[in-house]
Amino acid sequence: MGFLTEASVNLADDAELRALMVAAGFTKVFVGIETPAAASLAECHKVQNQGRDLVAAVQTLQRDGLQVMGGFIVGFDSDQPDIFKRQFEFIQQSGVVTAMVGLLSALPQTRLYQRLKREGRLETKSTGNNTDATLNFQPKLNRDFLQSGYCELMKKLYEPRTYYQRIRTFMKHHRPTGPGLRLSRADVEAFVKSFWLLGVWHCGRVAYWRFFWSTLLRRPRQFRYGMELAIVGYHFRRVAQGLR
Repeated sequence: MGFLTEASVNLADDAELRALMVAAGFTKVFVGIETPAAASLAECHKVQNQGRDLVAAVQTLQRDGLQVMGGFIVGFDSDQPDIFKRQFEFIQQSGVVTAMVGLLSALPQTRLYQRLKREGRLETKSTGNNTDATLNFQPKLNRDFLQSGYCELMKKLYEPRTYYQRIRTFMKHHRPTGPGLRLSRADVEAFVKSFWLLGVWHCGRVAYWRFFWSTLLRRPRQFRYGMELAIVGYHFRRVAQGLR
């Protein structure tokens, strides 16, 4: 049984804590990376993310056996028109396979909400869902640009070839600590279902089988991780395809 938790990126500075986490059975950690743009990190007061190599920090966690699930946000006042390109390149380079990207949302009782209220930029209540491609305030960048750019980014991130390449990048740095090819009955049942869904029915079947065989032959100890992430990717692909 594996555990997952949420931590800040400065977990990369504490080797002893990481070792203890892995020894206790932690395999995944959600990290709020937010953005590779320094000005936007300063804007949201993400102090622990500033002035460090975020790609290197992610890969440090991966090398110790932790899969990093990353939270990313687009729509800060400081964001420039190239923000979608920068987010995509960072996510691909770092190997953050499960990249949870959302548009900025102003939630009640937050400093962001109070500031936008003072500036007269609040428009509606937040839906609480930052992946529905809506904004509840007047952004600095063009609204249509942000919404369309967000939808395109999500679709690009979870397009099969792009997504499987990100898994390969992750596995290149990840040091597995589990049993490798030892699978439970539930694992086998899930994999059999995924063979039909991803390997036969889905339009990304060619990329799937290339990934399947290259992982099995070249990285057998990481095969279980790879197949689990392939299945997770299908869920995010459906989310991305549902965006308008």
